[in-house]
Amino acid sequence: MDSEKDISTEEKILISASKVFTEKGFSGTRTRDIAEEAGINLALLNYYFRSKEKLFEQVMKVKIVLLFGKIIPIITSEKISIEEKIDLVSEKYFEILSKNSNLPLFVLSEIQKKPSNITSLIPVDQFLKTSVLLKQIREKKPDLNPLHFIVNFLSMTAFPYIGKPILKNFNILSDEEFQKFVAERKTLVPLWTKMILNS
Repeated sequence: MDSEKDISTEEKILISASKVFTEKGFSGTRTRDIAEEAGINLALLNYYFRSKEKLFEQVMKVKIVLLFGKIIPIITSEKISIEEKIDLVSEKYFEILSKNSNLPLFVLSEIQKKPSNITSLIPVDQFLKTSVLLKQIREKKPDLNPLHFIVNFLSMTAFPYIGKPILKNFNILSDEEFQKFVAERKTLVPLWTKMILNS
């Protein structure tokens, strides 16, 4: 029973920390804020996580796994064609981001503020330097720098969520219109990405 209690308390802290860090960022968050969000006292939070840095690292690991965990097995597979990868990764990315719309902005913002602490958590070698993905892009489009392809794809999928505060605060799109907008992009982005390869 004690073990179950420990797990639930730790999970509660991580969920609360994720919410507060996402809203306020690392520098704007106090451990007291997280304790209050979790409905526990500060001493109990400190018992589980000795410092704000360690708690933040745990939260970032969870978010990085969320952002890349379902994508990497697809892009590193030798059995999945580049066209299938475009469809699958688009579908997974939009699925993840529709449920975690603040995720790209949060990760990018924290990388900018604390690059040495966060970049080590991001699987760049697997995501950007995998020989399988680069080989498939080069085979399909020999005259195209694969990095252009990857950056274009990431921009088309992630930027609507990064730019959401602008779209919302300037009354360009309501929440309902934004959801419709990204639903349309879920279909359009794979088409546009394949056009890059086939042009």
